[in-house]
Amino acid sequence: MSGSQYTARKSVADIVASGEAGEHKLTKSLGAFSITALGVGAIIGAGIFVLTGSAAARYAGPGVMLSFVLAGLACAFVGLCYAELSALIPVSGSSYTYSYATLGELTAWIIGWDLVLEYAMGSATVAVGWSGYLVSLLGQFGVHLPPELVNAPGLVTLADGSTVQALFNVPAAAIVLLITMMLVLGTKESARLNNLMVVIKLVVVLAFIGFGIGMVNLDNWVPFVPENTGTFGEFGVSGVLRASSVVFFAFIGFDAVSTAAQEARNPQRDMPLGILGSLLVCTLLYVAVAAVLTGLVPYQKLGVPDPIAVGVEAIGKPWLSLLIKFGALAGLTTVILVLLYGQSRIFFTIARDGLLPPVFSRVHKSTGTPHLSLIIVGILVSLAAGLMPIHLLGEMVSIGTLFAFILVCGAVLYLRRAESEVFRPFRVPGVPIIPVVGIALCLLLMAGLPMDTWIRLFVWLAIGLVIYFGYGRHHSTLGKRMRAAGKTK
Repeated sequence: MSGSQYTARKSVADIVASGEAGEHKLTKSLGAFSITALGVGAIIGAGIFVLTGSAAARYAGPGVMLSFVLAGLACAFVGLCYAELSALIPVSGSSYTYSYATLGELTAWIIGWDLVLEYAMGSATVAVGWSGYLVSLLGQFGVHLPPELVNAPGLVTLADGSTVQALFNVPAAAIVLLITMMLVLGTKESARLNNLMVVIKLVVVLAFIGFGIGMVNLDNWVPFVPENTGTFGEFGVSGVLRASSVVFFAFIGFDAVSTAAQEARNPQRDMPLGILGSLLVCTLLYVAVAAVLTGLVPYQKLGVPDPIAVGVEAIGKPWLSLLIKFGALAGLTTVILVLLYGQSRIFFTIARDGLLPPVFSRVHKSTGTPHLSLIIVGILVSLAAGLMPIHLLGEMVSIGTLFAFILVCGAVLYLRRAESEVFRPFRVPGVPIIPVVGIALCLLLMAGLPMDTWIRLFVWLAIGLVIYFGYGRHHSTLGKRMRAAGKTK
Protein backbone atom coordinates (compact mmCIF):
# COMPACT_ATOMS: atom_id res chain seq x y z
CA MET A 1 0.00 0.00 0.00
CA SER A 2 1.29 3.44 -0.78
CA GLY A 3 1.71 5.99 1.94
CA SER A 4 -0.77 8.42 0.39
CA GLN A 5 -3.65 7.37 2.63
CA TYR A 6 -1.61 8.10 5.75
CA THR A 7 -1.06 11.71 4.72
CA ALA A 8 -4.39 12.23 2.92
CA ARG A 9 -6.34 15.17 4.31
CA LYS A 10 -10.05 15.84 4.49
CA SER A 11 -10.87 19.29 3.20
CA VAL A 12 -12.60 21.75 5.51
CA ALA A 13 -15.67 21.69 3.25
CA ASP A 14 -15.87 17.87 3.38
CA ILE A 15 -15.50 17.80 7.16
CA VAL A 16 -18.26 20.34 7.68
CA ALA A 17 -20.52 18.53 5.20
CA SER A 18 -19.93 15.17 6.89
CA GLY A 19 -21.16 16.61 10.15
CA GLU A 20 -24.58 17.11 8.58
CA ALA A 21 -24.87 13.57 7.15
CA GLY A 22 -28.30 11.98 7.71
CA GLU A 23 -28.13 9.29 10.38
CA HIS A 24 -24.98 10.81 11.87
CA LYS A 25 -26.51 14.21 12.48
CA LEU A 26 -26.47 15.45 16.09
CA THR A 27 -29.16 17.72 17.53
CA LYS A 28 -28.28 21.44 17.54
CA SER A 29 -29.45 22.44 21.02
CA LEU A 30 -26.63 24.46 22.64
CA GLY A 31 -26.39 28.26 22.84
CA ALA A 32 -23.50 30.49 23.90
CA PHE A 33 -24.43 30.36 27.59
CA SER A 34 -24.64 26.55 27.68
CA ILE A 35 -21.33 26.24 25.83
CA THR A 36 -19.65 28.69 28.22
CA ALA A 37 -21.16 26.74 31.13
CA LEU A 38 -19.71 23.53 29.67
CA GLY A 39 -16.29 25.18 29.72
CA VAL A 40 -16.66 26.52 33.25
CA GLY A 41 -18.01 23.14 34.31
CA ALA A 42 -14.96 21.37 32.88
CA ILE A 43 -12.35 23.78 34.23
CA ILE A 44 -13.51 24.54 37.77
CA GLY A 45 -13.06 21.34 39.72
CA ALA A 46 -10.03 19.62 41.17
CA GLY A 47 -7.82 22.59 40.32
CA ILE A 48 -9.53 25.24 42.40
CA PHE A 49 -10.25 22.86 45.29
CA VAL A 50 -6.87 21.10 45.45
CA LEU A 51 -4.05 22.51 43.30
CA THR A 52 -4.20 26.06 44.65
CA GLY A 53 -2.97 24.98 48.08
CA SER A 54 -0.34 22.47 47.01
CA ALA A 55 1.21 24.85 44.44
CA ALA A 56 1.43 27.61 47.05
CA ALA A 57 2.89 25.36 49.75
CA ARG A 58 5.46 23.60 47.58
CA TYR A 59 6.49 26.07 44.89
CA ALA A 60 5.32 29.68 44.89
CA GLY A 61 3.86 30.84 48.21
CA PRO A 62 1.44 33.78 47.73
CA GLY A 63 3.06 34.20 44.30
CA VAL A 64 0.76 31.39 43.15
CA MET A 65 -1.54 34.23 42.12
CA LEU A 66 0.99 35.12 39.43
CA SER A 67 1.23 31.45 38.51
CA PHE A 68 -2.48 31.35 37.73
CA VAL A 69 -2.18 34.47 35.60
CA LEU A 70 0.70 32.91 33.62
CA ALA A 71 -1.15 29.60 33.23
CA GLY A 72 -4.31 31.39 32.12
CA LEU A 73 -2.30 33.38 29.60
CA ALA A 74 -0.77 30.19 28.20
CA CYS A 75 -4.22 28.66 27.88
CA ALA A 76 -5.43 31.80 26.15
CA PHE A 77 -2.89 31.32 23.35
CA VAL A 78 -4.10 27.76 22.81
CA GLY A 79 -7.72 28.80 23.39
CA LEU A 80 -7.56 31.36 20.59
CA CYS A 81 -6.40 28.61 18.24
CA TYR A 82 -9.24 26.36 19.39
CA ALA A 83 -11.68 29.22 18.86
CA GLU A 84 -10.61 29.73 15.24
CA LEU A 85 -10.69 26.04 14.41
CA SER A 86 -13.97 25.28 16.17
CA ALA A 87 -15.70 28.12 14.30
CA LEU A 88 -14.06 27.17 11.00
CA ILE A 89 -14.76 23.45 11.42
CA PRO A 90 -17.96 23.29 13.50
CA VAL A 91 -18.17 19.52 13.96
CA SER A 92 -17.40 17.12 16.81
CA GLY A 93 -13.93 15.69 17.25
CA SER A 94 -11.79 18.49 18.71
CA SER A 95 -8.10 18.32 17.72
CA TYR A 96 -8.65 14.97 15.99
CA THR A 97 -10.78 16.71 13.38
CA TYR A 98 -8.38 19.63 13.08
CA SER A 99 -5.45 17.25 12.54
CA TYR A 100 -7.37 15.39 9.82
CA ALA A 101 -7.73 18.68 7.97
CA THR A 102 -4.03 19.48 8.24
CA LEU A 103 -1.57 16.62 8.79
CA GLY A 104 -3.60 13.73 7.40
CA GLU A 105 -5.28 10.53 8.53
CA LEU A 106 -2.49 8.79 10.43
CA THR A 107 -1.66 11.86 12.52
CA ALA A 108 -5.39 12.43 13.11
CA TRP A 109 -5.73 8.89 14.42
CA ILE A 110 -2.70 9.32 16.71
CA ILE A 111 -4.08 12.50 18.21
CA GLY A 112 -7.57 11.01 18.49
CA TRP A 113 -6.14 8.07 20.39
CA ASP A 114 -4.08 10.47 22.50
CA LEU A 115 -7.24 12.39 23.43
CA VAL A 116 -8.45 9.30 25.30
CA LEU A 117 -5.76 10.19 27.85
CA GLU A 118 -7.24 13.65 28.34
CA TYR A 119 -10.95 12.91 28.28
CA ALA A 120 -11.41 9.32 29.47
CA MET A 121 -8.49 9.22 31.90
CA GLY A 122 -9.28 12.79 32.93
CA SER A 123 -12.83 11.88 33.91
CA ALA A 124 -11.51 8.83 35.78
CA THR A 125 -9.05 11.04 37.66
CA VAL A 126 -11.74 13.49 38.70
CA ALA A 127 -14.04 10.64 39.70
CA VAL A 128 -11.40 9.46 42.17
CA GLY A 129 -11.25 12.99 43.61
CA TRP A 130 -15.06 13.07 43.78
CA SER A 131 -14.97 9.86 45.78
CA GLY A 132 -12.53 11.41 48.27
CA TYR A 133 -14.74 14.45 48.87
CA LEU A 134 -17.82 12.24 49.27
CA VAL A 135 -16.07 10.10 51.88
CA SER A 136 -14.98 13.24 53.75
CA LEU A 137 -18.45 14.77 53.64
CA LEU A 138 -20.17 11.59 54.84
CA GLY A 139 -17.62 11.37 57.64
CA GLN A 140 -18.87 14.71 59.00
CA PHE A 141 -22.30 13.11 59.38
CA GLY A 142 -20.90 10.02 61.10
CA VAL A 143 -21.17 7.79 58.04
CA HIS A 144 -17.92 5.91 57.39
CA LEU A 145 -17.65 3.83 54.23
CA PRO A 146 -15.38 0.73 54.29
CA PRO A 147 -11.88 1.83 53.19
CA GLU A 148 -11.62 -1.38 51.15
CA LEU A 149 -14.36 -0.04 48.85
CA VAL A 150 -13.30 3.60 48.46
CA ASN A 151 -9.71 3.16 47.24
CA ALA A 152 -7.93 1.59 44.26
CA PRO A 153 -6.52 -1.92 44.86
CA GLY A 154 -3.51 -1.91 47.18
CA LEU A 155 -2.55 -1.33 50.80
CA VAL A 156 -4.17 1.72 52.37
CA THR A 157 -2.92 3.28 55.63
CA LEU A 158 -5.75 4.41 57.91
CA ALA A 159 -5.75 7.35 60.36
CA ASP A 160 -4.90 5.05 63.29
CA GLY A 161 -1.82 3.70 61.49
CA SER A 162 -3.31 0.34 60.56
CA THR A 163 -3.46 -0.89 56.97
CA VAL A 164 -6.14 -2.58 54.91
CA GLN A 165 -6.15 -4.16 51.47
CA ALA A 166 -8.34 -2.01 49.22
CA LEU A 167 -10.34 -3.77 46.50
CA PHE A 168 -12.15 -1.21 44.35
CA ASN A 169 -13.17 2.46 44.48
CA VAL A 170 -16.94 1.96 44.35
CA PRO A 171 -18.05 5.64 44.63
CA ALA A 172 -15.69 6.68 41.82
CA ALA A 173 -17.03 3.99 39.48
CA ALA A 174 -20.63 4.68 40.51
CA ILE A 175 -20.56 8.42 39.75
CA VAL A 176 -19.15 7.72 36.27
CA LEU A 177 -21.95 5.27 35.50
CA LEU A 178 -24.61 7.64 36.86
CA ILE A 179 -23.41 10.56 34.73
CA THR A 180 -23.17 8.26 31.72
CA MET A 181 -26.86 7.43 32.13
CA MET A 182 -27.71 11.14 32.24
CA LEU A 183 -25.73 11.83 29.06
CA VAL A 184 -27.45 8.95 27.26
CA LEU A 185 -30.82 10.58 27.98
CA GLY A 186 -29.94 13.64 25.93
CA THR A 187 -27.51 16.54 25.42
CA LYS A 188 -30.09 19.21 26.18
CA GLU A 189 -31.09 17.58 29.45
CA SER A 190 -27.46 17.02 30.44
CA ALA A 191 -26.64 20.63 29.62
CA ARG A 192 -29.45 21.80 31.88
CA LEU A 193 -28.08 19.70 34.75
CA ASN A 194 -24.59 21.02 34.03
CA ASN A 195 -25.82 24.62 34.05
CA LEU A 196 -27.44 24.06 37.46
CA MET A 197 -24.32 22.44 38.93
CA VAL A 198 -22.10 25.19 37.54
CA VAL A 199 -24.28 27.80 39.25
CA ILE A 200 -24.05 25.88 42.55
CA LYS A 201 -20.27 25.65 42.56
CA LEU A 202 -19.88 29.26 41.44
CA VAL A 203 -22.05 30.31 44.40
CA VAL A 204 -19.82 28.23 46.70
CA VAL A 205 -16.61 29.68 45.29
CA LEU A 206 -17.96 33.23 45.49
CA ALA A 207 -19.13 32.56 49.05
CA PHE A 208 -15.59 31.56 50.02
CA ILE A 209 -14.20 34.69 48.40
CA GLY A 210 -16.90 36.92 49.90
CA PHE A 211 -16.64 35.61 53.48
CA GLY A 212 -12.86 35.34 53.38
CA ILE A 213 -11.81 38.60 51.75
CA GLY A 214 -12.63 40.68 54.84
CA MET A 215 -10.50 38.40 57.04
CA VAL A 216 -7.36 38.39 54.90
CA ASN A 217 -4.19 39.00 56.89
CA LEU A 218 -1.88 40.99 54.64
CA ASP A 219 1.13 39.75 56.64
CA ASN A 220 0.53 36.31 55.10
CA TRP A 221 1.38 37.81 51.69
CA VAL A 222 4.86 38.84 52.87
CA PRO A 223 7.10 37.89 51.19
CA PHE A 224 4.86 37.69 48.13
CA VAL A 225 7.42 35.50 46.36
CA PRO A 226 9.44 33.60 49.01
CA GLU A 227 13.18 33.33 48.52
CA ASN A 228 14.41 30.40 46.47
CA THR A 229 15.71 27.46 48.52
CA GLY A 230 18.61 26.84 46.17
CA THR A 231 16.68 24.26 44.17
CA PHE A 232 15.07 25.17 40.85
CA GLY A 233 11.32 25.34 41.22
CA GLU A 234 11.24 25.73 45.00
CA PHE A 235 10.08 29.32 45.47
CA GLY A 236 11.60 32.40 43.93
CA VAL A 237 10.93 33.22 40.27
CA SER A 238 11.56 29.61 39.25
CA GLY A 239 9.00 28.52 41.84
CA VAL A 240 6.36 30.78 40.31
CA LEU A 241 7.15 29.25 36.92
CA ARG A 242 7.06 25.71 38.32
CA ALA A 243 3.74 26.39 40.03
CA SER A 244 2.43 27.80 36.76
CA SER A 245 3.16 24.49 35.02
CA VAL A 246 1.35 22.68 37.85
CA VAL A 247 -1.75 24.86 37.95
CA PHE A 248 -1.88 24.89 34.13
CA PHE A 249 -3.66 21.57 34.47
CA ALA A 250 -6.35 23.24 36.53
CA PHE A 251 -7.44 24.73 33.19
CA ILE A 252 -7.66 21.38 31.42
CA GLY A 253 -11.16 21.01 30.03
CA PHE A 254 -11.67 24.27 28.15
CA ASP A 255 -10.83 22.45 24.92
CA ALA A 256 -13.71 20.04 25.63
CA VAL A 257 -15.97 22.92 24.59
CA SER A 258 -14.80 22.47 20.99
CA THR A 259 -16.37 18.98 20.91
CA ALA A 260 -19.78 20.67 21.20
CA ALA A 261 -19.41 22.57 17.91
CA GLN A 262 -21.72 20.28 15.94
CA GLU A 263 -24.47 20.73 18.52
CA ALA A 264 -24.15 24.52 18.75
CA ARG A 265 -27.02 26.53 17.30
CA ASN A 266 -24.66 29.21 15.97
CA PRO A 267 -21.12 27.75 16.13
CA GLN A 268 -19.43 30.66 14.32
CA ARG A 269 -20.46 33.01 17.12
CA ASP A 270 -21.00 30.72 20.09
CA MET A 271 -17.80 28.63 19.98
CA PRO A 272 -15.29 31.51 20.36
CA LEU A 273 -17.53 33.07 23.01
CA GLY A 274 -17.78 29.78 24.88
CA ILE A 275 -14.07 28.97 24.85
CA LEU A 276 -12.64 32.41 25.62
CA GLY A 277 -15.48 33.33 27.98
CA SER A 278 -15.01 30.22 30.12
CA LEU A 279 -11.24 30.80 30.25
CA LEU A 280 -11.66 34.41 31.39
CA VAL A 281 -14.22 33.56 34.07
CA CYS A 282 -12.14 30.71 35.47
CA THR A 283 -8.85 32.64 35.49
CA LEU A 284 -10.40 35.48 37.47
CA LEU A 285 -11.91 33.04 39.96
CA TYR A 286 -8.65 31.10 40.35
CA VAL A 287 -6.66 34.26 41.09
CA ALA A 288 -9.28 35.50 43.56
CA VAL A 289 -9.41 32.17 45.42
CA ALA A 290 -5.59 32.02 45.55
CA ALA A 291 -5.45 35.56 46.94
CA VAL A 292 -8.02 34.89 49.67
CA LEU A 293 -6.66 31.46 50.58
CA THR A 294 -3.03 32.58 50.98
CA GLY A 295 -4.25 35.66 52.87
CA LEU A 296 -6.26 33.57 55.34
CA VAL A 297 -3.68 30.87 56.00
CA PRO A 298 0.14 30.93 55.87
CA TYR A 299 1.10 29.20 52.62
CA GLN A 300 3.23 26.62 54.48
CA LYS A 301 0.02 25.08 55.89
CA LEU A 302 -1.75 24.63 52.55
CA GLY A 303 -0.04 21.46 51.29
CA VAL A 304 -3.12 19.32 52.06
CA PRO A 305 -5.73 17.58 49.89
CA ASP A 306 -8.46 20.02 50.96
CA PRO A 307 -6.82 23.48 51.26
CA ILE A 308 -10.11 25.33 50.79
CA ALA A 309 -11.45 23.57 53.89
CA VAL A 310 -8.39 24.80 55.81
CA GLY A 311 -9.22 28.33 54.66
CA VAL A 312 -12.84 27.92 55.76
CA GLU A 313 -11.68 26.89 59.24
CA ALA A 314 -9.75 30.16 59.45
CA ILE A 315 -12.97 32.03 58.60
CA GLY A 316 -14.60 30.32 61.58
CA LYS A 317 -17.97 29.37 60.08
CA PRO A 318 -18.57 25.59 60.43
CA TRP A 319 -21.63 25.65 58.17
CA LEU A 320 -19.46 27.03 55.37
CA SER A 321 -17.26 23.90 55.54
CA LEU A 322 -20.25 21.74 54.61
CA LEU A 323 -21.19 24.17 51.84
CA ILE A 324 -17.66 24.03 50.43
CA LYS A 325 -17.64 20.22 50.34
CA PHE A 326 -21.03 20.16 48.64
CA GLY A 327 -19.67 22.69 46.16
CA ALA A 328 -16.60 20.56 45.55
CA LEU A 329 -18.81 17.57 44.78
CA ALA A 330 -20.87 19.69 42.39
CA GLY A 331 -17.73 21.05 40.76
CA LEU A 332 -16.16 17.66 40.24
CA THR A 333 -19.46 16.25 38.98
CA THR A 334 -19.61 18.78 36.14
CA VAL A 335 -16.01 18.03 35.17
CA ILE A 336 -16.81 14.33 34.84
CA LEU A 337 -19.91 15.17 32.80
CA VAL A 338 -18.09 17.39 30.32
CA LEU A 339 -15.13 15.01 29.86
CA LEU A 340 -17.36 11.97 29.31
CA TYR A 341 -19.39 14.05 26.87
CA GLY A 342 -16.22 15.04 25.00
CA GLN A 343 -14.82 11.51 24.84
CA SER A 344 -18.01 10.05 23.38
CA ARG A 345 -18.14 12.81 20.72
CA ILE A 346 -14.54 12.18 19.73
CA PHE A 347 -15.17 8.43 19.34
CA PHE A 348 -18.36 9.33 17.44
CA THR A 349 -16.36 11.38 14.92
CA ILE A 350 -13.54 8.82 14.57
CA ALA A 351 -16.04 6.01 13.98
CA ARG A 352 -17.89 8.12 11.40
CA ASP A 353 -14.58 8.29 9.52
CA GLY A 354 -14.34 4.48 9.66
CA LEU A 355 -11.28 4.33 11.94
CA LEU A 356 -13.30 2.75 14.76
CA PRO A 357 -16.21 0.27 14.54
CA PRO A 358 -19.57 1.84 13.54
CA VAL A 359 -21.09 1.10 16.95
CA PHE A 360 -19.43 4.30 18.21
CA SER A 361 -21.20 6.51 15.64
CA ARG A 362 -24.77 5.28 16.06
CA VAL A 363 -27.17 8.00 17.21
CA HIS A 364 -30.30 7.16 19.19
CA LYS A 365 -33.45 8.13 17.29
CA SER A 366 -35.21 9.58 20.33
CA THR A 367 -32.47 11.24 22.36
CA GLY A 368 -30.20 12.29 19.49
CA THR A 369 -27.09 11.10 21.37
CA PRO A 370 -24.36 8.56 20.46
CA HIS A 371 -25.76 6.28 23.16
CA LEU A 372 -23.69 3.17 22.49
CA SER A 373 -20.46 5.17 22.44
CA LEU A 374 -21.44 6.77 25.75
CA ILE A 375 -22.23 3.42 27.35
CA ILE A 376 -18.98 1.78 26.22
CA VAL A 377 -16.90 4.79 27.29
CA GLY A 378 -18.75 4.99 30.60
CA ILE A 379 -18.10 1.35 31.48
CA LEU A 380 -14.38 1.56 30.62
CA VAL A 381 -13.90 4.84 32.51
CA SER A 382 -15.72 3.48 35.57
CA LEU A 383 -13.35 0.52 35.65
CA ALA A 384 -10.32 2.83 35.38
CA ALA A 385 -11.71 5.03 38.16
CA GLY A 386 -12.26 2.03 40.41
CA LEU A 387 -8.92 0.34 39.76
CA MET A 388 -6.26 3.02 39.15
CA PRO A 389 -4.68 5.42 41.69
CA ILE A 390 -5.14 9.13 41.08
CA HIS A 391 -1.44 10.02 40.60
CA LEU A 392 -1.00 7.66 37.65
CA LEU A 393 -4.19 8.90 36.03
CA GLY A 394 -3.22 12.54 36.52
CA GLU A 395 0.21 12.25 34.89
CA MET A 396 -1.22 10.64 31.77
CA VAL A 397 -3.89 13.32 31.49
CA SER A 398 -1.25 16.05 31.60
CA ILE A 399 1.02 14.81 28.85
CA GLY A 400 -1.84 13.75 26.59
CA THR A 401 -3.45 17.16 26.83
CA LEU A 402 -0.28 19.11 26.06
CA PHE A 403 0.39 16.91 23.04
CA ALA A 404 -3.08 17.70 21.71
CA PHE A 405 -2.62 21.43 22.33
CA ILE A 406 0.56 21.50 20.24
CA LEU A 407 -1.19 19.98 17.23
CA VAL A 408 -4.08 22.44 17.50
CA CYS A 409 -1.71 25.42 17.36
CA GLY A 410 0.09 23.78 14.43
CA ALA A 411 -3.23 23.22 12.64
CA VAL A 412 -3.96 26.95 12.67
CA LEU A 413 -0.60 27.70 11.07
CA TYR A 414 -1.09 25.01 8.41
CA LEU A 415 -4.65 25.92 7.44
CA ARG A 416 -3.83 29.61 7.16
CA ARG A 417 -1.47 28.54 4.36
CA ALA A 418 -3.19 25.52 2.83
CA GLU A 419 -6.77 26.87 2.83
CA SER A 420 -6.24 30.60 3.04
CA GLU A 421 -9.28 31.34 0.89
CA VAL A 422 -11.76 29.74 3.34
CA PHE A 423 -13.88 32.23 5.27
CA ARG A 424 -13.01 32.29 8.98
CA PRO A 425 -15.77 33.61 11.26
CA PHE A 426 -13.12 34.03 13.96
CA ARG A 427 -9.43 34.64 13.24
CA VAL A 428 -6.56 34.32 15.69
CA PRO A 429 -4.84 37.73 15.82
CA GLY A 430 -1.10 37.97 15.45
CA VAL A 431 -0.53 34.80 13.41
CA PRO A 432 2.03 33.22 13.38
CA ILE A 433 3.19 34.63 16.74
CA ILE A 434 0.31 33.46 18.94
CA PRO A 435 0.23 29.83 17.67
CA VAL A 436 4.04 29.60 17.86
CA VAL A 437 4.06 30.91 21.43
CA GLY A 438 1.32 28.41 22.29
CA ILE A 439 3.44 25.55 20.92
CA ALA A 440 6.53 26.77 22.78
CA LEU A 441 4.70 27.00 26.11
CA CYS A 442 3.26 23.49 25.73
CA LEU A 443 6.67 22.03 24.85
CA LEU A 444 8.18 23.75 27.88
CA LEU A 445 5.59 22.19 30.17
CA MET A 446 5.97 18.76 28.59
CA ALA A 447 9.74 18.95 29.11
CA GLY A 448 9.13 19.27 32.83
CA LEU A 449 7.24 15.99 33.10
CA PRO A 450 9.05 12.89 34.45
CA MET A 451 10.49 10.28 32.09
CA ASP A 452 8.14 7.48 33.19
CA THR A 453 5.22 9.60 32.01
CA TRP A 454 6.85 9.92 28.59
CA ILE A 455 7.34 6.14 28.49
CA ARG A 456 3.66 5.54 29.26
CA LEU A 457 2.74 7.96 26.47
CA PHE A 458 4.88 6.07 23.94
CA VAL A 459 3.39 2.73 25.03
CA TRP A 460 -0.12 4.12 24.73
CA LEU A 461 0.57 5.52 21.25
CA ALA A 462 2.11 2.17 20.20
CA ILE A 463 -1.14 0.42 21.17
CA GLY A 464 -3.02 2.98 19.10
CA LEU A 465 -0.86 2.29 16.04
CA VAL A 466 -1.59 -1.43 16.34
CA ILE A 467 -5.33 -0.65 16.29
CA TYR A 468 -4.97 1.67 13.30
CA PHE A 469 -2.94 -0.72 11.15
CA GLY A 470 -5.03 -3.69 12.24
CA TYR A 471 -8.45 -2.10 11.73
CA GLY A 472 -8.57 1.62 10.97
CA ARG A 473 -6.66 1.82 7.70
CA HIS A 474 -8.73 -1.01 6.18
CA HIS A 475 -12.08 0.54 7.13
CA SER A 476 -11.24 4.21 6.65
CA THR A 477 -13.97 6.01 4.70
CA LEU A 478 -11.39 8.25 3.06
CA GLY A 479 -9.17 5.27 2.25
CA LYS A 480 -12.06 3.43 0.59
CA ARG A 481 -12.83 6.45 -1.57
CA MET A 482 -9.18 6.72 -2.58
CA ARG A 483 -8.98 3.01 -3.47
CA ALA A 484 -12.17 3.27 -5.49
CA ALA A 485 -10.70 6.22 -7.39
CA GLY A 486 -7.48 4.29 -7.97
CA LYS A 487 -5.40 6.76 -5.95
CA THR A 488 -4.04 4.11 -3.62
CA LYS A 489 -3.89 0.37 -3.29
